[in-house]
Amino acid sequence: MTALTTLGDQVTRGAGRLRRYVPVLATLALFLLMFGIGSYRYEGFLHGQVFLNLLIDNGFLLVVAIGMTFVLLSGGIDLSVGAVVALSTMIGASLVEQQNWPPLLAILVVLTLGTVFGLGMGCIIHYFEIQPFIVTLAGMFLARGLCYTISIDSISITDPVFTRMAQARVRFAGLFVSPSVLIALVVLAVAFVVLHYSRLGRTVYAIGGNEQSALLMGLPVAKTKITVYAISGFCSALGGVLLTFYMLSGYGQHALGMELDAIAAVVIGGALLTGGSGYVLGTLLGVLVLGVIQTIISFEGTLSSWWTRIVIGILLFVFIVLQRVIGVRERSALSRLSTRSVTEKPAPPRQEVRT
Repeated sequence: MTALTTLGDQVTRGAGRLRRYVPVLATLALFLLMFGIGSYRYEGFLHGQVFLNLLIDNGFLLVVAIGMTFVLLSGGIDLSVGAVVALSTMIGASLVEQQNWPPLLAILVVLTLGTVFGLGMGCIIHYFEIQPFIVTLAGMFLARGLCYTISIDSISITDPVFTRMAQARVRFAGLFVSPSVLIALVVLAVAFVVLHYSRLGRTVYAIGGNEQSALLMGLPVAKTKITVYAISGFCSALGGVLLTFYMLSGYGQHALGMELDAIAAVVIGGALLTGGSGYVLGTLLGVLVLGVIQTIISFEGTLSSWWTRIVIGILLFVFIVLQRVIGVRERSALSRLSTRSVTEKPAPPRQEVRT
């Protein structure tokens, strides 16, 4: 009986692990289904360049969503990322075009300021014990307001370095990608290694799962939470740099609503809004899903761009419900395991009869 119980417990735990991959697999299936429908309905949709264009048009969003993944996995949220992206474009454009700074130095300053901005919000969230929603909402207003202290108009960029980066193409097998795509994929690879093969990544998951338990285990909760928001600030600033390459301008109205797109990509990619569960590769799939929705609407030609928001909203509802169902089943399975372990009584020790 004990052997059968142990086998049942192992099967239950294995099923629980498999359920964690269900949202990611669902996202992959959804992407393949939507891409298949587009390929069947529209001529030329199946071309490899159409797929690569999803990355070219959303490379900056992927970088921002990677930073958001760290935040959501830790159980927080960052509403300032879109405003930081816009502020990064404004600072970069202003330094290069109006102050005549060297482009590389201007980019370094932008990345540093974005990291410091996120670091400051992380310190306020942890040491003053204020909800991340409130702190990052204030950060969003602050960053967006700072954009207009630089200029209320768009600042065009004519610098040769930025222009070459915008027009550069990395070609292979008759296809091409932009340098921004390569940068975004490098960030994705680094984030994957950090989250799954480093102490920082394990601590992020632990904090998102249960912060009090992480404290009791002696994990560096304060340092990790602050680092997570610094990473988000850095990714937002880098996303702003990539958006500058894409738009060749800095403007306070850039990236309006990008924070919601980033959250949507991470959630559709399988991450829980409550933290502790999710995968950065799922974030990539979430960005691709958003990209393929926009591409289908573009190929259709008769639909308003607002249909993108409608479809994204429906998908968010579906994935949140899916996560809820999976979470309830996991808790039920854990409850059965704990009940079984308490109610089962060990077999009495065997006594030898001596003559």
